Formats: sequence, structure tokens, C-alpha cells
Amino acid sequence: MTHDTEKLSELLHIAPFHRWLDLKIIEQNKDYLKLEMPWRDEMVSNPMIGAAHGGILASLIDLTGLYTIIAAGGLAKATADLRVDYHRPATKGPFHAIGQVIKLGKTISTADTRILDADDRLVASGRGTYLSA
Repeated sequence: MTHDTEKLSELLHIAPFHRWLDLKIIEQNKDYLKLEMPWRDEMVSNPMIGAAHGGILASLIDLTGLYTIIAAGGLAKATADLRVDYHRPATKGPFHAIGQVIKLGKTISTADTRILDADDRLVASGRGTYLSA
């Protein structure tokens, strides 16, 4: 059973860190989820170029993958593995995170995520594997 946008949005804001990121659902279907995260100055880790901290981007990849699995009707209780690639400094938001289901499984599910900046440039991508038990 897939989750409707309203129910998924409630789940997305259940944790204080998720609320701090201020994630919003832009689009979703059974195997695709697009989230938006606004720019915040507190994300900057390199003030010389104004780039967002890689941990924030990794968190966005992780959360997008997890909620992509949930939106598709899968269970995702914990992250088993996370792979992140950084392609360029993330200096301009809002960011759009696009998650796609790779595999829905009984015990493990997998999703890929791409993060685009305000100019639709790829800043980071990754793959998450999530435990359902």
C-alpha cells in the first residue's frame, strides 16, 4: 500500500531534525519521490565558497531514499548501508532530492537519490539500503 502525500508529509516531519531541514514533498508516485529542502546559512561548512556541509547532503540522500521506500508501500525502519558521491560544491538552494526505488524487498529495500541545486545541477547522489525488520 502506497502512502498518500498528506500521510507521508506527517511521517516526514515526525523527527526534530527532519523538521529543521524543512523538507517538503514536491511530487510522488509509487516508485518516485521528489523533496525540496530550502537553503539555510547554518548548513555552510566552508564559508570561503559558501558550500553546504556534506553531512547535510548525505542526510538528505538518506532520508529521501528511506521515504521513497515508504511512499512505495515498503517498510524502512533503519538504514543498513548508505553510499554518497559528491559531484560539486552545493552553494545554491533550494535543493531538490529525487529518490527512485531500485528494489522493494521483504527484509531489505534499496533506493537511489540525486540532489540538484537551484540551477538543476547535480551536486550529490547516492544509494541507500534500508532494513524492514
